Amino acid sequence: MNGVDYTAWNPEKDKLIAVKYSAKDLSGKQVCKKELLEVFGLSHDHLERPLIGIVSRFADQKGFDLIAERAHELMREDLVLVVLGTGDRKYEDLFRALAAAYPGRVGVKIAYDNALAHKVEAGADMFLMPSRYEPSGLNQMYSLKYGTVPIVRATGGLDDSIEPFDLEHGTGTGFKFKEYTGEALLFAVRQALHHYMDERIWKRIQLNGMAKDFSWKTPAAEYAKLYEAARAARGFSPPAQSSGKAAPGTGQPARGAGQSPQAAGQTPKSSGQAPQGSGQAARNQKPAGTSN
Repeated sequence: MNGVDYTAWNPEKDKLIAVKYSAKDLSGKQVCKKELLEVFGLSHDHLERPLIGIVSRFADQKGFDLIAERAHELMREDLVLVVLGTGDRKYEDLFRALAAAYPGRVGVKIAYDNALAHKVEAGADMFLMPSRYEPSGLNQMYSLKYGTVPIVRATGGLDDSIEPFDLEHGTGTGFKFKEYTGEALLFAVRQALHHYMDERIWKRIQLNGMAKDFSWKTPAAEYAKLYEAARAARGFSPPAQSSGKAAPGTGQPARGAGQSPQAAGQTPKSSGQAPQGSGQAARNQKPAGTSN
């Protein structure tokens, strides 16, 4: 999976949202929800209703055919929907039609807007990603950090990063469905809406998600392991590691540590080894504000 840049996607530091907040004090999230409603032209009367957010490229891969299949059943639930994205014309038209059919309850912005994507993550109660396939995904991981509970299809990176909520044990970070059907999507949404009604349970799910760490630290370590495995497979020995110890009182490396044989007063010897590579992994992170 990709990693998240928490210097940009973190409600404690985010300069693009109405109010910063954290797991210790979630009160700012309600202020962000109020602003999100305003930005999408929706009434503050919906503050107590569950708000589902979508930020995505509009394409079949992202599962929008499932939403199209069950759109009116979905909107018969007591919820508010905000959608940000651009892509296939048929899905742009779908969301425009929903906004016209349910005025005041569906807000749509056909655009790519990174700042607004941050506001959706901070202000929404739930984030919907019903992808047909998703090798990694980023928005579901952003959502966890913002206390915005993901509703995802159990595929690829979505399945790997989201744990289904377990009421008995109080574990889990979101809601998942496996079958690629509109019925399965609707069932998962209804599960989330049901638990949203219990403030104590909902806060538990939020805090579970906010505690997760999907920074680049873990993927970078995995890339390093792959690099070393590839080196070993080609017959290269592991990279030599310098002790890095300083000589007493000098703050400089000890004689011979990290120096060439000539500098240490030794006779140079040929190692016969191939030059060592840097071992740094390229970051294949998608543009911010999109659902990959």
